[in-house]
Amino acid sequence: MDDNDPVDAIALAWLRERPGTPVDGIGVVTRIWHLAKAFGDDRRRVLAAEGADAATLDLLSVLRRSGPPYRLTTRELKERTMLTAGAISQRVARAEAEGLVTRTTLDDGSRGVVVALTPAGHAVVERLVDQVLGRELDLLSSLTAEQQANLTDLLRILHQDLMPRLGLGKIIQVGSADT
Repeated sequence: MDDNDPVDAIALAWLRERPGTPVDGIGVVTRIWHLAKAFGDDRRRVLAAEGADAATLDLLSVLRRSGPPYRLTTRELKERTMLTAGAISQRVARAEAEGLVTRTTLDDGSRGVVVALTPAGHAVVERLVDQVLGRELDLLSSLTAEQQANLTDLLRILHQDLMPRLGLGKIIQVGSADT
């Protein structure tokens, strides 16, 4: 461990104050916490500069990734985002008020609702995704392509093991300030 590294300093301080404390995870977990916060904060700044927010980008992205005709039921949106029905309803209402999506009822006699990207919503998500993903790639530029691939593989292993152990499903969007 390096005394000059702030994360290592946390582990060393625990060892000094409480010898035998299990500190081996601090180097990984604390760095992941710090990076998650930094990435989330940076994404919010990028989106705010474009007059958008993470919740809207999440909704538009899920619709865009669904493929033509870029529409899903609110139930499908709920499943793909792991949000509550109320949170989906709020996001859809905001995006609809901005002209980014439309809402229609299903023709099958149920109370189901279909949410579809409008041309304006499609244009917004295309622009925002390029900006956000380009920025994130830039933030990773201190790692070589091989290091990025290795880190991706290690994080995949950790993610696949940890999520079921914690009783969690898939996480679709990270970094949203609200649900």
